[in-house]
Amino acid sequence: MDPIVIIGSGLAGWTIARELRKLDKSTHVTLITADAGDFYSKPMLSNALASGKLPAQLINTPAETMAQQLDVRLLRNTQVTAIDAGAHRIDSSAGSQGYAKLVLALGADPIRLPLEGDAADQVMSVNDLWDYARFRGSIEGRKHIALIGAGLIGCEFANDLAGAGYRVSVIDPTGYPLSSLLPERAGRRMIEPLQAAGVAWHFGEAVSAVNKVQLGYRLTLKGGNAIEADAVLSAVGLRPRTALAKAAGLAVNRGIVVDTLLRTSDPDIFALGDCAEFGGRVLPYVLPIMHASRALAQTLAGKPVEMAFPPMPVIVKTPTCPVVVQPVARDAAGAWQAEEDESGLKMTFTDPQGRLIGFALTEARIGERAALTKLLA
Repeated sequence: MDPIVIIGSGLAGWTIARELRKLDKSTHVTLITADAGDFYSKPMLSNALASGKLPAQLINTPAETMAQQLDVRLLRNTQVTAIDAGAHRIDSSAGSQGYAKLVLALGADPIRLPLEGDAADQVMSVNDLWDYARFRGSIEGRKHIALIGAGLIGCEFANDLAGAGYRVSVIDPTGYPLSSLLPERAGRRMIEPLQAAGVAWHFGEAVSAVNKVQLGYRLTLKGGNAIEADAVLSAVGLRPRTALAKAAGLAVNRGIVVDTLLRTSDPDIFALGDCAEFGGRVLPYVLPIMHASRALAQTLAGKPVEMAFPPMPVIVKTPTCPVVVQPVARDAAGAWQAEEDESGLKMTFTDPQGRLIGFALTEARIGERAALTKLLA
């Protein structure tokens, strides 16, 4: 029998292997990864500097140990080059491999801005442990970091860098932090605490060029201003890895399209995690991956379980100004209400029927997360 093959060794890849082994001890499983395959918490990458964590300290379990514990055949540093869905085979740098079922846990790539300048290719992104190691090494002995993007990862890195003693300049074309997740009042609540910690905000601005200067880099902004910094980090979002699936003829939109069984347009190929699009949405967070892994493991073990995500508030790792949000779709009908005092801000979103469908909490008010989650429609 051909094995179940998992492509990808991030949280989604290793978690589906672990959940499957809880249900099925005997089916052969092969996990193929383009990197070393060590198991670590990717969310820790954006708050490891202030805590003094070295890259090696972020590894929870080495790849070989994971493979032994889960009785998985591991192919490390192996590039998958093609999927032949009709033949149930994949081609890779390690040769050809048949599969009974295939799980795509491919992750996502950082979005690269079309920047001009002789140092545009020196703008860094942190998307995995090895990116983090390179970034950490590049800022040793530096003082000022320019950070492009005030979204979730950008704000977390800004907080972490400031906590580690760096000056941080954040450039973002919107008007406030976390504009894609938070209502404006909640986003603006973050500005002053992080500013006091050493973060300079440049809203309504975009970077057009990055050039090398004697002591670092000059970022030219589209409004005509310039910022000089010792290093430049881009955190403007992720793009699901879909090229392999698209070349195989699978349905692809923003991500690899899956149904409620996390099944792609091919009945024997599944996808989850950052690369997958479920119900028109890509859910690049830990909790959706954990829920999806448990459901998919049962399906792969012969007991199909349809995926239904519960409410999953997003915890933003900005300890200078803690934030928790249950996001609301931009086109959702309803209205925000706010309660604000010196302890923090509580905002709730109710639909026209008066049902709670979202909330945003800052500072001490994050303690209300559990109670509000229970009330969500």
